[in-house]
Amino acid sequence: MGEKEDRQPLISVQGLKEFFKIPGRGMLHAVDDVSFDIYAGETMGLVGESGCGKSTVGNVIMRLLPKTDGKLLLEGIDVFMASKEEQDGYCREMQIIFQDPYSSLNPRKTIRSILSEAYIVQKLCQRSEIEGKLLELCEIVGISKELLDYYPHELDGGTRQVVGIARALSLNPRFIVCDEPVSSLDVSVQAKIINLLMDLQKKLGLTYLFISHDLSVVRHISNRIAVMYLGQIVEVSQTDQMFENCRHPYAIALLSAIPKVDINRKAERIILEGDVPSPINPKPGCRFVNRCWMAHERCRTENPKLQEVEPGHCVACHFANESREQAKSAKTMKISDY
Repeated sequence: MGEKEDRQPLISVQGLKEFFKIPGRGMLHAVDDVSFDIYAGETMGLVGESGCGKSTVGNVIMRLLPKTDGKLLLEGIDVFMASKEEQDGYCREMQIIFQDPYSSLNPRKTIRSILSEAYIVQKLCQRSEIEGKLLELCEIVGISKELLDYYPHELDGGTRQVVGIARALSLNPRFIVCDEPVSSLDVSVQAKIINLLMDLQKKLGLTYLFISHDLSVVRHISNRIAVMYLGQIVEVSQTDQMFENCRHPYAIALLSAIPKVDINRKAERIILEGDVPSPINPKPGCRFVNRCWMAHERCRTENPKLQEVEPGHCVACHFANESREQAKSAKTMKISDY
């Protein structure tokens, strides 16, 4: 499958499951058998509509939620099975940038106290050395050292998120989960944060899992993209391949919703019919079956596995090779463009 398959991934998620018990109703399958690899120095984009489980994946990876089942390998070592002492070491290797830069920062502490906390808890340096570390962080992320004595509410949203990025960098991690880091920011500020993340990746050799529902942002920053639907990954490929030749019916519909900038081209979009099924006690078969324009009886009884349809391109659909052609005559399409 190419050069990447000849080397070990930095992060390997295998069969990850996260179920929540709903009293009187059963189990909610928030994440159901999710697997993917992320290689050192790349950005994996994880996209899907709200409620599909993408942020839960990030939280379980960071052990903010206990996993129901599965493995998380960091260079071949299962982090979930590590001892308490070993997990403290992995904490320095893996960090997270949260979606809301305001609620993720302690409003009662100054930026200096917030950024100092990691050095104090992890005992990485003497207290006399912390000030120098903070000045280095400010230089790396491009904020003024005068802001160290401000409180979070005194900063604008973009600067607060830069502080969140600085906090994630304080322990010199190799892998960072970016959980919708720009979704609460204005468009102009989003561009600033995305460019900062990309610059930091080049300078520091960082590896990202970039979680977002904004396909345009994901396309700009990601090397590869994984599409989630109702707790499962339905397609994974290189970014350009995803946008030019996606195969899963849900991914085709999702990408058709991206606004077109070409004024000479009519806006085409696949309008999906039917309701999103409940993730509580899901029925056997494909979870997209009730909204799919090419569903067969097999789709209702047999859950499709994520399989490679071409080098580096995996799709969980029994009829992946027919999906784009069938989309041309889909009744749910207002105007066909596939």
